[in-house]
Amino acid sequence: MTIPEQPGSFRKFCQLIGTRAITEFNYRYADAREAHVFVGVQVVDRAESTRLINSLRRQKLPTLDLTDDEMAKLHVRHMVGGRAPGVDHEIIYRFEFPDRPGALMNFLERMSKGWNISLFHYRNHGADTGRVLVGMQVPPGEMRQFREFLRQLGYRHWEETSNPVYKLFLS
Repeated sequence: MTIPEQPGSFRKFCQLIGTRAITEFNYRYADAREAHVFVGVQVVDRAESTRLINSLRRQKLPTLDLTDDEMAKLHVRHMVGGRAPGVDHEIIYRFEFPDRPGALMNFLERMSKGWNISLFHYRNHGADTGRVLVGMQVPPGEMRQFREFLRQLGYRHWEETSNPVYKLFLS
């Protein structure tokens, strides 16, 4: 689907999804106006899927149903991303989110400073924690506030900005 490339868009999208479990979310900054995201949402049946897609489209969020697209399911979902050389002040963090309803919204609401999310990868593996990789644009003068956000959030986290894999494949 496509959401506006601006702080708060991801939070709005999650609010529209409601209490449904997000099973996968892949995104990498590519354009200053639009963000194309690859998302998996747990639904009961095809009818619920159709209702959700129609609801998102009514909110002016272009949505493509990839339920039956084998290339998307087998390959593309693992390839979403790439380099984003135009992203300023990007820092990369790896998190362990508690696997409970509201953990993602808690993260997004506490991150209300307005920092832009430039990369987001989440995949539910059925464990008691969800592993998440997040890129955020945080100006150097706001690092103290960012560290306070991490402290208040309380989720286990590791900075990965200096990781050579990030440098080779994502920066």
